[in-house]
Amino acid sequence: MRLTTKGRFAVTAMIDLALRQDKGPVTLAGISQRQDISLSYLEQLFGKLRRHEIVESVRGPGGGYNLARKAQNVTVADIIIAVDEPLDATQCGGKGNCHGSDLSNGLHCMTHDLWATLNAKMVDYLDSVSLQDLVNQQKQKISENQVIVVHQSHVNHTAS
Repeated sequence: MRLTTKGRFAVTAMIDLALRQDKGPVTLAGISQRQDISLSYLEQLFGKLRRHEIVESVRGPGGGYNLARKAQNVTVADIIIAVDEPLDATQCGGKGNCHGSDLSNGLHCMTHDLWATLNAKMVDYLDSVSLQDLVNQQKQKISENQVIVVHQSHVNHTAS
């Protein structure tokens, strides 16, 4: 079980949007270029995100997308569920018919409860991480990189 590109790209694009929306609507073309994600794929993902009221579109010149709610009120689980990403590690897709469609015997595969518990833990974790948490994490990384670059150029400058 792993997250597909649909979920990873949706989360990545939402971080990009949240980082830049304070300067006005963010274009999908810009996100596409910065994150190396197909524009047509982003259009599909953002259509789903808009229908789930996670983003809102702004039409016309200077248009693009903004968050429909504050970043701290959007969780990773919200994003992944909005783009129809399955969060299920069970063999049966959570239907309980691990051994075929005959549920009359009531048998699940031997590891069904293990994977069902993992599903619940995954959803709980992804629901505990907000988009704002991820934005703060990125801002911290950017800040650390800028400090390193400044420090390196200072060392190189004084060593000359």
